[in-house]
Amino acid sequence: MTLLILAAVTGAAILHAGWNAVLRGGSDRLWSMTLMMLAVAASTGVAALVLPWPNAASWPYVIASALLHTGYNLSLVRTYRTGDLGQTYPISRGSSPVLVSVGAMVFAHEAVSLVSGLGIALVSGGIVSLALQGRTVRAEILPAALTTGVLIGAYTVVDGIGVRLSGDSVAYANSMFLLWSLTMPPLFLVMRGRPPAYTRRETATALAGGLVSILAYGIVIWAMQSGAMGVVSALRETSVVYAAVIGRIFLKETLTLQRVASCLAIAAGAACLAA
Repeated sequence: MTLLILAAVTGAAILHAGWNAVLRGGSDRLWSMTLMMLAVAASTGVAALVLPWPNAASWPYVIASALLHTGYNLSLVRTYRTGDLGQTYPISRGSSPVLVSVGAMVFAHEAVSLVSGLGIALVSGGIVSLALQGRTVRAEILPAALTTGVLIGAYTVVDGIGVRLSGDSVAYANSMFLLWSLTMPPLFLVMRGRPPAYTRRETATALAGGLVSILAYGIVIWAMQSGAMGVVSALRETSVVYAAVIGRIFLKETLTLQRVASCLAIAAGAACLAA
């Protein structure tokens, strides 16, 4: 893995933790997610006027990823209703690197080296341990969080294969984001009918979170064009370290010594992946 990809995916992890904190902190998370998707639709719609379209071979993956991302949106909103960011986020994100690695081996014939496998195990183990420390995981948390993790693994593998067929990672990402974002407003109307009362600040924060999400995952799609999916996915999931810090500072969640130890295990795993 090149230093550029390592730095870019690390930056994407920080951005990803940021927009998840925006979603978790919203008073109505379904509406916050819908506002985020409206920002994504507007920006990618404009970009589509000047960007090329991806190769035809990648379009089944664009469509499949958009549908999986829609399911992920709904599952993520449900997950954040069941618990705080510091517990639900690690369970969701910790399960995905292993699933991505297995999916990449099966569907893309990617090999995982011993050092990379150790790194993935350390990252995933450290992430899940963040959720388990000092608290009982309520029964309602696991189904939603693990479903979210499975969907993350599925769309990551789909995008990893699709971007390699697209001929242009930016064109692929923009097309997928555009199709994905168009699904949320109709779903909100069916599920809720009317939007809640949001302040200008809440609205602006959610819209900004949508723009950040494009950059965060767009970087990951670009990285998977040339980097192993499992390695890129595990590096991206180091975002739980930043989520723990964000949760402590802005959402007043607890950051214990045990959580710090788990974060160090994740950092060690990331070092293995970087090597």
